[in-house]
Amino acid sequence: MSVRRLHPEQPTKFAFSRENLAWAKAQIRKYPPGKQASAVIPILWRAHEQEGWLTKPAMEYVAEMLDIAFIRVYEVATFYTMFQLSPVGKKAHVQVCGTTPCMLRGSEDLIRVCKRKIAEHPFELSADGGFSWEEVECLGACVNAPMVQVFKDTYEDLTPESFERILDDIAAGRTPRPGPQNGRKTSEPAGGLTTLTDPSLYNGKAARPAAKKTAAVPAKTAEAAPAQEPASKPTGPERLSKPKGKADDLKMIAGVGPKLEQTLNRLGFWHFAQIAKWTKKDIAIVDDELSFRGRIERDDWVKQAKALAKGGEAEYVRVFGKKPR
Repeated sequence: MSVRRLHPEQPTKFAFSRENLAWAKAQIRKYPPGKQASAVIPILWRAHEQEGWLTKPAMEYVAEMLDIAFIRVYEVATFYTMFQLSPVGKKAHVQVCGTTPCMLRGSEDLIRVCKRKIAEHPFELSADGGFSWEEVECLGACVNAPMVQVFKDTYEDLTPESFERILDDIAAGRTPRPGPQNGRKTSEPAGGLTTLTDPSLYNGKAARPAAKKTAAVPAKTAEAAPAQEPASKPTGPERLSKPKGKADDLKMIAGVGPKLEQTLNRLGFWHFAQIAKWTKKDIAIVDDELSFRGRIERDDWVKQAKALAKGGEAEYVRVFGKKPR
């Protein structure tokens, strides 16, 4: 990888827009106190998106926001090639993958399109300043070669003709559909799926243990057998057909989003106190029903729910040292 330097011409200052500042502060709150430096990449990327490239004042601004040395931000910005350190096309900066799979599938033809439609040399702006391009190493879609990346979107299974249409759409202010451009879905075979086509394989039932079958008892044995005790009541987590009063905001539990909250409600879970009582067996049952095996224990929903059930946000802060989501 070539040495990456800051552009010689820099703006005098940088500041996040009101919306981006609120977003950045929300990202920082996701990390424990003293660990806010972990947010450096997403916040740098938001600064990159706002300006179109990453300026020195933006790096200084992010360093101050995260309370870390400027050199730490500079190290990240110069290491990752996703961050452009010089002005690039305002409408599109095209990164053409030139690694072996893409090269064998025609990336050199895509580079010729860039030279003809954008500019002769990498990082050179087009006449209108709207486009620039570069050749990069693997972008991680080898099975869909050749491909390019434009900012955060990838366009795959390209031909020179389909690539030119994408550039024309961007130039005209239209938004091309990202992903494969030859009609296939993600990285499935070009001729369509040929295996694992049974929808029942993906509804979660295959992961659940099958119920044990009890062997039939011969008639004479059944007549002579003593009366059996009634079957024990099925055990499992407490469920409610509707909330007792007002339902709790389960999204306050880290790891539970709006869709997952709706699923929990549908399964009969409305209150922190219900989740706080879950045993290991209960967790295994709900794991199967959610098809998110391991998430409950990984994010420790039960401990979070116990704190919220006991004393709401104040107790959560006391236990975890931060506010719930």
